[in-house]
Amino acid sequence: MDTKESKTAQEEYEHLREVRMPEDFEHPEPDEDQPEAKQSPQNLHWVLLVAALIAGAILIFTLVWP
Repeated sequence: MDTKESKTAQEEYEHLREVRMPEDFEHPEPDEDQPEAKQSPQNLHWVLLVAALIAGAILIFTLVWP
C-alpha cells in the first residue's frame, strides 16, 4: 500500500494517463471470464418479496393486536 502523501510530477502524469485511458472491452479483466461473475442472482427477487411480506405481516399484526 502506498502511504506517500504527495506524488512526483512523473507519478502524477502516470496516474492521470491511467485514469483517462478508455476501458478495454475486448480484453476484460480475468474475473469477468469466470462464469460466476456472469450469472445474475436468480432467486434474489423472490427472497426479497418474501422478506417484505413477512415484515409487513409482522407490522400489521403488531398494530392490530390489542
